[in-house]
Amino acid sequence: MSEPEEDLKEEKKKVCKKKKNKEKRRGEKMEEEKREQKEQVREAEKHSESVILRGIFKVGKKSHDVLLTQTTLTWTPIIPETPTGEATALQPGMLLLRDVFAVKVKRRRAAGQQSGGAMLGVALFCCKRRGRKLEEDTLHLHNASADHTHTWYNALKEQIAGISTRPRSLKVFINPSSHRKEAVHIYRESVAPLFKMADIRTDITVTERKGHTLSVIKECKLDEYNGVVCVGGDGSVAELCHALVFRAQLDANFPEKPVKAVLPVGIIPAGSTDVVSCSVHGVRDPVTAALHIILGHLQQVDMCSFSPVGQSVHFGFSAMFGFGGRSLARAEKRRWMTSSRRREYALVKTLAKLRPEECELSFLPAKKSRQNLFWNRDQDENQEQDSDLEGEGETSWTTKQGQYLSISVMSIPCLSPHAPRGLAPNTSLTSGSASLIAVENASRSEFIKHLKRFGSSSGEFSFSFVEAHAVSAVKIRPLSMTGFFKEESEEEGDSKSTPIIQPEGAAFPWNIDGELVEIANEVLIRVHPRLISLYGEEVEEAESTVSCSCI
Repeated sequence: MSEPEEDLKEEKKKVCKKKKNKEKRRGEKMEEEKREQKEQVREAEKHSESVILRGIFKVGKKSHDVLLTQTTLTWTPIIPETPTGEATALQPGMLLLRDVFAVKVKRRRAAGQQSGGAMLGVALFCCKRRGRKLEEDTLHLHNASADHTHTWYNALKEQIAGISTRPRSLKVFINPSSHRKEAVHIYRESVAPLFKMADIRTDITVTERKGHTLSVIKECKLDEYNGVVCVGGDGSVAELCHALVFRAQLDANFPEKPVKAVLPVGIIPAGSTDVVSCSVHGVRDPVTAALHIILGHLQQVDMCSFSPVGQSVHFGFSAMFGFGGRSLARAEKRRWMTSSRRREYALVKTLAKLRPEECELSFLPAKKSRQNLFWNRDQDENQEQDSDLEGEGETSWTTKQGQYLSISVMSIPCLSPHAPRGLAPNTSLTSGSASLIAVENASRSEFIKHLKRFGSSSGEFSFSFVEAHAVSAVKIRPLSMTGFFKEESEEEGDSKSTPIIQPEGAAFPWNIDGELVEIANEVLIRVHPRLISLYGEEVEEAESTVSCSCI
């Protein structure tokens, strides 16, 4: 057989293989649709209740018998009987009212006509899941009768208005400087139209400086709103969450145990990594985030309090000392770069000058009852709040002293496209404990292997120099600052004239929720179960859309 014939044969094989794969995917899609239909029917049977309304509408081009209950809307095609007296049985369509966020009357209007017009029926705007994303979808119920349409419109509106967790009024904070300065555009184009469609009132503040959100929240009449929304990156989210929890302590006259924030927080991702948003949405998508808020999907979340000696307490989700703090400090000096270039530059530069820090690390292991990452979420919330650090007297502190390349404490998994399983995959949003990850001194190549494992399926803690613990409290006390200041002076290019001694008032860089914080003394970190509610849900893995090429 000649070479051209062999090539032709191979090409035919490839085409056949592609066709088979295409047919296989089509078959899998059909099977998935059938499973979804069956689940919908089971859901309808589960929620079988007395019928509120029954009527005939056109769905698509066919007439359907439509039934409305307190929780569901179902529609079944009306099929005429055959001459033999038999009728084809078809599966009914079903929509859960909990997924509907707006109902509108449809009319046919001429160009420029503002009111009136021929009645067309009712349009239901609902949420549809595609993987981890939530997307807007529409169900059109066609009927030309004005009385019939208005009866259904009023009944549907009444049922949707009865869902108590949905917000009717929101305070919105937009950080115009976050990431690519796209926050205002993202809100106007992707979020505001959805809020308007859902009849949600908004009061918008565009922040002008760091600390602006805190100052507004301190004076704000919170009882006028059902929730607070942040459009920005992790720093903006952390500032808002801290402000709300701090306001709760202020209103309660600073009790010994922190009290929960009174309003839930919605996060519209507009930053460079958006780990908090990814941890409750699974994807960096403003429409998904907005629909979680509109539909009132509430998720309680643990927080930490960070108490440096001689400084005021700060509430947040994560803290990184050592490598995480140094790389952020370097990135902040290169704000003129794009976020991806700045991040890669900081990682490579910090790896090139990789040095451990001598410090004393103490931690209080979490009670075993709280280490179950996916406990019953219907458990009494007050019971969990009362158990906050209850076991301090029963469990003894573990103290270690040594050289550490990195120490991280996280009360949430910190999912991101770069680390789909999270920087702390061994914790959850409501585990009641934080994940302590301590990386002892190791070679640069071994440390890079450890970092790269976060982007893969598992194995980031399988190194002998890495420890991971579920903790309820952590103390970190630096013992020497010589290495840090030597490195900083060398980077400035003036190592001969700069004395390698600890200057007065100098501090270590910490990465707290993506914000650079300088702290010189010991830091006490405590976990506070379910201190705040976020709009979203528990997510085990984020959607991975990027890969880090810097290492």
